Amino acid sequence: MDLAADNMAKLVDHGRRVLHAAMSAPDPAETTSELALNAADATRTLGAVVEAWMKNPQRAAGAQAELTQGLGAIWTQTLRRLSGEKAEPVVPVDPSDKRFAAPEWKDSPFFDFLRQSYSHTTQWADNMVERAEGLDPMTRSKAAFYTRLISSAISPSNFVATNPELLRATIDARGGNLVRGLEMLAEDLKAGGGTLKIRQTDQSKFELGVDMATTPGKVVFRNDVMELIQYAPTTEEVLARPLLIVPPWINKFYVLDLNREKSFVRWAVDQGLTVFIISWVNPDSSQAELSFPDYMRRGVLAAIDAIEAATGEKRVSAAGYCVGGTMLATTLAYLAATGEERVQSATLFATQVDFTHAGDMQIFVDKDKLAALEEAMAKTGYLDGVKMANTFNVLRPNELVWNYIVNNYVKGETPSAFDLLAWNADSTRIPRANHSFYLRNCYLENNLARGKLRIDGVTLDLKKVTIPIYEIAAREDHIAPARSVFLGAKLFGGPVEYVLAGAGHVAGIINPPVKHKYQYWRGGPPRGELEDWIKNTQEVKGSWWPNWIEWYKSQAPEKVPARWPGEGGLKAICDAPGEYVRVKA
Repeated sequence: MDLAADNMAKLVDHGRRVLHAAMSAPDPAETTSELALNAADATRTLGAVVEAWMKNPQRAAGAQAELTQGLGAIWTQTLRRLSGEKAEPVVPVDPSDKRFAAPEWKDSPFFDFLRQSYSHTTQWADNMVERAEGLDPMTRSKAAFYTRLISSAISPSNFVATNPELLRATIDARGGNLVRGLEMLAEDLKAGGGTLKIRQTDQSKFELGVDMATTPGKVVFRNDVMELIQYAPTTEEVLARPLLIVPPWINKFYVLDLNREKSFVRWAVDQGLTVFIISWVNPDSSQAELSFPDYMRRGVLAAIDAIEAATGEKRVSAAGYCVGGTMLATTLAYLAATGEERVQSATLFATQVDFTHAGDMQIFVDKDKLAALEEAMAKTGYLDGVKMANTFNVLRPNELVWNYIVNNYVKGETPSAFDLLAWNADSTRIPRANHSFYLRNCYLENNLARGKLRIDGVTLDLKKVTIPIYEIAAREDHIAPARSVFLGAKLFGGPVEYVLAGAGHVAGIINPPVKHKYQYWRGGPPRGELEDWIKNTQEVKGSWWPNWIEWYKSQAPEKVPARWPGEGGLKAICDAPGEYVRVKA
């Protein structure tokens, strides 16, 4: 009893700290306004689903009967179990759903009833959205997202009273788990400046340059937008044409150099490439006016100039990942429009240039939400990294939100060390001007695909991009959906090799051959619909990297003696991974 009373006192104390941390946000009214805007949008969207069903009362009554009949069957099955009979569940346990892995979810009639009722109701809700007639694609997509979000939040696995595993842990620890959980919650709210920065891994186990981003190299160029890293060769000869990698600026570049075993950069160097990569600045309020065109001019184009100074090569090959790929495609269109031939071939990793079917991220971008976001960014000069990370997290609420809320803040467990999640948690800020331009011109107005994007008075047309392109999409990608990437790949005017990888936005791209994981499909240029293209493809087990390097080398097979960073026309500034990547959001 003394331990329980002591833990109760600690709960009260930590509860105060949580409240204080939550109220420490720079502008609590802004958070309230954002929540109100999202709630209003969810209400409108789900209201449209209800309205669609009510247009056919008979059909709506049938759907309602499906729900009540299913719940009735679950209740009857539970009563039979309580009376000692053996009765098969109406909704069997899904072995892939880790939320209900504890044996009590199946063995206890009470918890089995909760699980089945929840599963049946949420499946029914998903079906209601899917089967609603007359909804436009965007409304249906948003309704499916909000339904998933609500379903994840109300799961009985999230609460002590309705989760046997949490109940047992709390009783055994006499509430000590809740004390530890509240302590971590207060720490994570403080770390996010009043916004919850969910702790997904033990970041103390990783150090840049030691455990992550370890490929040897030097920063050979730096300006206010980026650092340019040149990596040290591991072969006596290298391909004459250097490779410039343009990573996204919404995350840090070292997802491509995660560790020795998972590094695309190290692997490319080992294949005989001279690899350069951009490390974007983590901006502060003084850099609010850095725009998308600035990132092109002082990022990609400045990097190409620096590579020429370092190696003597006027022309490069380039690769872009996610929004970095969108930036690269924009740069290619700009170079084509201005008659420059600085980039001779391009690789696009999970890159969208047509945002018609841009996936779940479209949910967060409409005129009202963009106006509210621009108003918030005007106060700070940037989009905070925690907000960007949380946006990606809610796209997979079970895995990236509630899993950690339950384990961290209810069970009181410290998450294990995982390199990919450590990178994911190492968020970065985005300048106001850049982010506003990107969201408005790509997600909202789709100007790049429509041939209406203008930079420095130049109208950009992707059809004028005639260099060879290797376009890799990921089949389970919810950020840059394969269908969206496929559609955009048709807009280029030259030869495009479209390849579809297994897995998602990160795992599908960062898939070293040594792991022998996943698969990819190759079928040549993107023609027709994606589904038809897939039917005519060849499935290959394992990583797509060997296929890519074969394509890459065929573009320019000439070789030269290996180049060492700092020994060419540019002197080394510091060791890789540089200074910009170490700045915390």
